[in-house]
Amino acid sequence: MTAKIILKRSRDKSLLRRHPWVFSNGVADVQGKPGLGDTVEVLASDGRWLGRGAYSPESQIRVRIWTFNQDEKIDLDFFAGKLARAQAGRDDLIARDGLTGYRLVAGESDGLPGITIDRFADVLVCQLLSAGAESHRELLVEALKAQYPDCAIYERSDVDVRKKEGLAPVKGLLHGTLPPQPMPFEENGLKLLVNVETGHKTGAYIDQRDNRLAASRYVKGKRVLNCFSYTGGFGTYALKAGAEEVINADVSKPALALAQQTAELNGLDVARLTNLDADVFKLLRQYRDNGEQFDVIVLDPPKFADNKAQLPGACRGYKDINMVAMRCLKPGGILLTFSCSGLMDAPLFQKIVADAALDAHREAQIVEKLTQAADHPIGSAYPEGFYLKGLVLRVW
Repeated sequence: MTAKIILKRSRDKSLLRRHPWVFSNGVADVQGKPGLGDTVEVLASDGRWLGRGAYSPESQIRVRIWTFNQDEKIDLDFFAGKLARAQAGRDDLIARDGLTGYRLVAGESDGLPGITIDRFADVLVCQLLSAGAESHRELLVEALKAQYPDCAIYERSDVDVRKKEGLAPVKGLLHGTLPPQPMPFEENGLKLLVNVETGHKTGAYIDQRDNRLAASRYVKGKRVLNCFSYTGGFGTYALKAGAEEVINADVSKPALALAQQTAELNGLDVARLTNLDADVFKLLRQYRDNGEQFDVIVLDPPKFADNKAQLPGACRGYKDINMVAMRCLKPGGILLTFSCSGLMDAPLFQKIVADAALDAHREAQIVEKLTQAADHPIGSAYPEGFYLKGLVLRVW
């Protein structure tokens, strides 16, 4: 018999609005003995059926809802249907932008909580981040094999967030043969390189695709500093768009090597490219102290806040790095600045950047607001799906 999760009074409102999470402090009773990742029925305090989801006894998110349809079973057909819908929702985008690298499944926003799948050419890279995703891995892999018979399937669930679900990190090949790494994928007429075995997360930050294209509108004939460059995506776009000089700065030598290879792969003028192994925080201060200035600076730092307790420190970090970057811009220069910290909302990020301009004694104008690429959709009932915030500023 399927276990039942009974909610406290008045804790059904979010589920009635189809938000897919049930928090531990909203649970009044657990009927039955569900195990890690088991499917459970979620009921309101008066017994009304609300949803069917995956149970996670060690997480604050006690249940992640698979379906709000009482007649829908969580079986192979369920996963096949979700994958088919996710693919159909991206087909126009893939054709428009010439994509062979894109996000196929964006977790809760695609109705598959805790599941992220990126496609790079003929490799599907999966992250199973929740107890329910882990429990149903075999069904998911079978559905992927059926719909993408020519693709290898590689798992990159080697992330700390799994610990919150009572799961150990996992990585490795799930199906097929992995091509030699790194491997190319295409977007907007450029070839980029990814190493799905050793790269960050699933290997590449395809959520910045549209923003790389947006940045290329500001760089022709300019001197560009690409901070936290990773494998040089923004720098590659800048070179193609006619930047006079591009400096990629990052602390990862392997990532910088891929940046160099990517420029060469696209036949770009590598004489205009410098890949600098440097701590960006120290580097910007050195540039500021030496009076060195740029026409365009890209700030795309890693996540500064993983939980609410870290948010005040993250605010200070974002303010400091934006302030120093502004001092390294020529009057009228362009700053493209980003935050991928989901806990930091867009108004707060904008305020931090505005405060940074004040402390830098510079005037700044927001000329564009940027966000994650369209293959990273945000479920209308799941605002947590919005995480990437970007501002394009002209700094005087």
